[in-house]
Amino acid sequence: MASSAEASVLQGIRVLELGGEIGGWCGKLLADMGATVTKIEPPEGDPTRAYEPFFDDQEGVNRSLYFWHYNTSKRGVTLNLESDRGRELFNELAESADVIVDSLPPGYLDSVDIGYQQIKTISPAVVMASITPFGQDGPFKDYATTDLTALAFGGPVWNCGYDDHSIPPIRGGGNQGYHTACHYAAIGIMTALVHRQFTGVGQYIDVNMHAALNVTTEGATYSWLVAGDTVQRQTGRHASVTPTAPSQVLCRDGRYLNVGFPARTEEQWFHLLAWLDEEGLVESLGEYLDPPNWAAMRAGDPKAREQQRRVAEAMQSLAKKTDSYDLFSRAQGLGFQWGIIYSPEDVLNDPHFQARAFPTEVEHPELDATFIYPGAPYKLPASPWAIQSRAPLLGEHNEQVYTEELGLDASEIKALKSNGVI
Repeated sequence: MASSAEASVLQGIRVLELGGEIGGWCGKLLADMGATVTKIEPPEGDPTRAYEPFFDDQEGVNRSLYFWHYNTSKRGVTLNLESDRGRELFNELAESADVIVDSLPPGYLDSVDIGYQQIKTISPAVVMASITPFGQDGPFKDYATTDLTALAFGGPVWNCGYDDHSIPPIRGGGNQGYHTACHYAAIGIMTALVHRQFTGVGQYIDVNMHAALNVTTEGATYSWLVAGDTVQRQTGRHASVTPTAPSQVLCRDGRYLNVGFPARTEEQWFHLLAWLDEEGLVESLGEYLDPPNWAAMRAGDPKAREQQRRVAEAMQSLAKKTDSYDLFSRAQGLGFQWGIIYSPEDVLNDPHFQARAFPTEVEHPELDATFIYPGAPYKLPASPWAIQSRAPLLGEHNEQVYTEELGLDASEIKALKSNGVI
């Protein structure tokens, strides 16, 4: 974990984060890049603090591993936006904010008089990004959703599943719907901040998770819009209008590899033939020893399809004789785009990730312990990424924010607590 004193790309940018799980990832992205992100929670705490699993399987507002993951590098304050004094304090915070990330229901901030139109009167340069399931207007704006239903309704789930279409479509794991919306929000925020550098003007960003997911369906949406074709789900490979050969192989050690069509160039094809010959498997290809004809494959030519089938069977046989990492390493050495299907713990133990310092230690001083977290997906040496701190305890930074920054005294803080404002 890097020191907060290290320069980072968003150092000096002040962010207020409102809302829960839909926008949490966006706040984390900004915070780990050096922005001062203050997460504003209701006095009882953000609902995601109750999400399992919990540290040592003991429930508590500060023990949710879900909350830990999504809130690194943030400060945490409590504030009741339903109260007049709470809204006054929010407006004071907004005066010095560069960015507001809002994932509350559409229209909620307007209903309590702290929406964008009100905030920009006190902070004209502020950039506000609202992340909601369907955007701020339209017939579905008030519909409820989860990551699962958003992925389904946006389109990606149709592409995900198995060759056996009697099995229903499936959702990819890992809150991909929320993450996709947050990635677009973070990109929009960064773009708006660059615009503000030149114009001095802030702006409002309306992030629609439904639309964000529909534009990330790979070629499915455009296959339909342009050609009227519907892609079909396939096990472990891209959905396609025309089915392709199986691409997953089970290795001797019980792990799977994704190999696709294993050879994508003429050079790779001859490497593959030599490898199969070495293992006594080349004869299984029969007469299909010429380099693959990609145009014929795409057109569904029977001979090309038979070659695909035989190669897939040869790959299954090769994998049964070989451990996954050995198969992967040799294939990559020959330029093949093969990859092991890793579990999360496999990823963190991978020598490549270890060499790039991807597993990141984060201190939890209240527990007198250090834990390993996933690290950065990118490196910016001149303005480094870093997890500045573990997720905030409930109300941990109330004194720092309300006393040191807003100038409230101890008696005012006591009254705010007794009146349920913080």
